[in-house]
Amino acid sequence: MDRQRRGAPPHSRATRSVRPPASIDRIAAGRQAEDRVAEALQSRGATLLLRNYRRRCGELDLVAREGATLVVVEVRMRSGEQYGGGAGSVDRAKQRRIILTTLQLLQQRRDLAALPVRFDVAVVSPDPPSWRIEWIRHAFEAR
Repeated sequence: MDRQRRGAPPHSRATRSVRPPASIDRIAAGRQAEDRVAEALQSRGATLLLRNYRRRCGELDLVAREGATLVVVEVRMRSGEQYGGGAGSVDRAKQRRIILTTLQLLQQRRDLAALPVRFDVAVVSPDPPSWRIEWIRHAFEAR
């Protein structure tokens, strides 16, 4: 019996393309980069509020409060410039997803809604034995 007669829609999960899982090494490296950026935020006196806030439209890597400002940080890790810099990889589509996800956060957390929001990008380069963080404050604005 074919799908149509059984009542299953022709666009069910079985027919969608599925993204291959990220390698474990890449996931671990990304987590380390986020850890380093979170430490840097806290060393500047910011209070880390959320990590990896996920919603259907996107994910916020780090959300912190720095004084009276809510800071949303997109963490990018780049080991080379052959594919472009980390900051350049936060294109308009990615910015839009971050902004939409931030709006959902502000609807959910009314206590944060009155704060001005700043969008930063932190580009992490693992230069052994240390990590280098290039911090771009006000990387983009909600439009």
